[in-house]
Amino acid sequence: MELLTGLLDDLPEDLGRQVFTHASWSERRSDSYTRLAFLGDSVLELAISAYIYPRLAAEEHGAGQLTKIRAQTVSGTSCRAVAERLGVPERLQAGAPDGLEVDLGSERVLASITEAIIGACFLHVGYESTAEAVVEAFRPELQEALEHPVDFKSALQERLAQRGELVVYELTGELGPPHDRTFEITATAGGRVSATGSGRSKKQAEQDAARLLLDDAAL
Repeated sequence: MELLTGLLDDLPEDLGRQVFTHASWSERRSDSYTRLAFLGDSVLELAISAYIYPRLAAEEHGAGQLTKIRAQTVSGTSCRAVAERLGVPERLQAGAPDGLEVDLGSERVLASITEAIIGACFLHVGYESTAEAVVEAFRPELQEALEHPVDFKSALQERLAQRGELVVYELTGELGPPHDRTFEITATAGGRVSATGSGRSKKQAEQDAARLLLDDAAL
């Protein structure tokens, strides 16, 4: 965590301010962390992918298994845990304008700010230093994914079962040529919340959709 904390503390003032600006605090959405989070999400996935790919034996970890490990490592729950270790709730509270509040315990907010931090660090110091810091920061989550992999579909079904609800998966897209096909699956929980996941197989896409639903604060 020291590396990412150091990069965060060294961010230029404008980037540092944007990282901790909630969209509701500014008239211009571009002043908030949302665009940085979009960038950071991609950097985070690449950093973890590039780290695990050469370290996990191909015979035991095919593309599907690697996708699950990465998805669990970079999930909203994982990003929230990293945010808490970085002291994001305290930093966010300190930067809040007088009279304005944000739910400091919201997984969506904390996860997005973690991604925004990564995006800002990438803009400031480039990929290599940021990726090294990301791997260090997410190491506990990566270790957990390796030792205790989560089946997102099963986890989602268990959560919905507590409310007597079901999840329905529907194939909504097929992209690319037959030899390089990407599937899109839309999962709808309880007939009220939907998310669309993608993957190289229908099973991967279903897992991705289930993961996104589990991260949805409305679920």
